[in-house]
Amino acid sequence: MNRFLQIFKVKDLRKKVLIVVGLLVAFRLLAAIPIPGVDAARLEAFFGSNQLLGFLNLFSGGGLENLSVAMLGVGPYITATIIMQLLTIIFPKFKQMYYEEGSRGQAKFNQYSRMLTVPLALLQAYGFLNILVAQNVIDRPSMFSLATNVLAIAAGSMITLWLGELVSEQKIGNGVSLIILAGIVSRLPQDAQLAFASYTPSLLPTYIGFLIVLVLLVAGVVYLNEGERKIPITYARRVRGIKMYGGASSYLPLKVNQAGMIPLIFAISVLLFPQFLAQITSIVSVDFALKFNELVTKLLNNRLLYGAAYFILVVVFTYFYTAITFNPEELSKNLQRSGGFVPGIRPGEATAQFFAAIVNRVTFFGATFLGLVAVLPLLIQSLTGLSVLTVSGTALLIVVAVALETMRQINSQLTVREYEGIE
Repeated sequence: MNRFLQIFKVKDLRKKVLIVVGLLVAFRLLAAIPIPGVDAARLEAFFGSNQLLGFLNLFSGGGLENLSVAMLGVGPYITATIIMQLLTIIFPKFKQMYYEEGSRGQAKFNQYSRMLTVPLALLQAYGFLNILVAQNVIDRPSMFSLATNVLAIAAGSMITLWLGELVSEQKIGNGVSLIILAGIVSRLPQDAQLAFASYTPSLLPTYIGFLIVLVLLVAGVVYLNEGERKIPITYARRVRGIKMYGGASSYLPLKVNQAGMIPLIFAISVLLFPQFLAQITSIVSVDFALKFNELVTKLLNNRLLYGAAYFILVVVFTYFYTAITFNPEELSKNLQRSGGFVPGIRPGEATAQFFAAIVNRVTFFGATFLGLVAVLPLLIQSLTGLSVLTVSGTALLIVVAVALETMRQINSQLTVREYEGIE
């Protein structure tokens, strides 16, 4: 509590927090401006028949459920980022830019991602509007109105991305993540009201059990994000001139969940990719796009098929992203150059193999837990038989991870100011 009050006592930090809150409020106002010709009843029925749109609404920050000008949110940027990440595997130049050129290379990489976001936003806006027209969710607009809406939606997506970057500049959280968080939190009153409206006294044990599971799940997500395997490291003694260096012992922390939220985002993007193709093909043939979209929706509305696919994709992408970001050979070389070694392990290739084995074992537990969190809503609905008693595992993981990261950055700024006060 004292730590929380310190945020508002420090003028500079208080200003940053108020700026972030103001930017998030601006985004929520943008997400409340609907495009013309929206029928709320038809829109609600359409959303109820397609659970994948719930994921799209999640990454739009809640702007999709009322077809606002910010309906795509940061979705096109996330897609662009994933495409750029995959390009680092195919083209060594992109890999060198992102991983070896430091902050300048990453800034250039992010600039390319923003440039790719524009055509993706235009394509997604046009394709999605065509599908909505074909399903009678919105009235068929004129060519001028369609072009205007496409430009407005693409502009709304870029404005959302700009607001996210302004939030990131305050250095008290990731802007894109906080925008997604704002959309999730904005739905809490509505979900709570729906749960209370459907309450019946005979189901009180079910509600209590649901709350217990929810608390345990939050604790598990926190443990997953903060959990790490500490590998002991010893540094050999070296003499340079009249001074002796090394001889100290330390440890190398390997996080249980090194990939963070990325596997969930990758898995969702793969599940949404067929629908994205349907949006693109609607440019050529609306009828084919509509049939293709209905087929995808029918397949993924099958809980067993959808849950199995989601779980497998999360596990696979957890290993995939960990393999990209963690290089045991490079870590072993850097450790050997600095005179460090793992006690009982020969430096060089043996150390690299040791690191790889440890990471694989740790990642297995992290990937399995992530997969279970991802399919949690399906498990809860199957056990309780109530659709209102559910919680999006993806949303919960995002909320907890973003909250922890934001508080970590705020604490670091408070700590810096405490040291400045000592000086």
